[in-house]
Amino acid sequence: MNAVVTNQADGDGRVRVSLAELIALRGRVARLALPPQDSRATRVGTQTSRLYGRGMDYAESRAYQPGDDVRRLDWRLTARSGRLHTKLFQEEREGQLLLLFDQHPSMRFGTRVRFKSVQAARAAALAAWHAVKAGERVGMMVFGESSYLQRPRGGLRGALDVCGALAKCDAATRGQNQPLSQALQHVIKLQHGANRVLLISDGQSSDQASRDRLLEMLRHTAVRVLIVADALELQLAPAGSYPVEHAGQRQRLGLQSQSQREAFRQNLGEGQARLAAMAASLGIPHRIIDTAADPLDAIIALLRNGGGRR
Repeated sequence: MNAVVTNQADGDGRVRVSLAELIALRGRVARLALPPQDSRATRVGTQTSRLYGRGMDYAESRAYQPGDDVRRLDWRLTARSGRLHTKLFQEEREGQLLLLFDQHPSMRFGTRVRFKSVQAARAAALAAWHAVKAGERVGMMVFGESSYLQRPRGGLRGALDVCGALAKCDAATRGQNQPLSQALQHVIKLQHGANRVLLISDGQSSDQASRDRLLEMLRHTAVRVLIVADALELQLAPAGSYPVEHAGQRQRLGLQSQSQREAFRQNLGEGQARLAAMAASLGIPHRIIDTAADPLDAIIALLRNGGGRR
């Protein structure tokens, strides 16, 4: 097993985001054959609804479902039938993807190949290039150590701005500790038209209020979750004594007994397990990748029609 590395700033591509690498990932996505995107947003469970936005054509009416916008009630059909009905509209505008990117201190950790923060940035860049290739606008909100908002933009500029922001935010931290629920609430208040949100996080920032915010967001937005985890958060470490470095302090961590190793894994992986359980309980498509994996397959599975679940 490799030594645990955390909070180092040596400029190595394993612990710091490389802008050149993020831009180069465009080539991998360019070779993909993408199916046409569906503009329908997944609700809780299996219900779906056409999205509402500016520049819309009336499509049809259907029976009212809990969570529908009461401003879209079809009063004429309701009066004739005696039952509430909702108007559905087909959007004319292009799809918009918002990347909700977690940059809490817990992301600057890794025992295999690279930090979780670097893996998350690679996944976000792939998602941005994927969205642009699919004809969507792409934007990003960063929360945690850095705070940043880029409203969805189309074309090459949108993806390049995401890549540039990922590298800039990785290099300029501010020591903030905003929980996931606050970030989700901010996205809900923005109301700038993103019809899909991809949350990329290790789950450590998820709090009890996050579930309610996700549930609220699901009423009008398709949400996907990509969880980035270290290998030691997913499996037991082999028995042994391991060097650990944090904030310049070096120690050795003894993991000899089965109970010690299980407790270590559970404590280390509490965040990713919590976020995965939350997503599963709400029916949100989600994937878990470790720091050594290729994120592309997970990104394709989450952003294709219907998403994927793991």
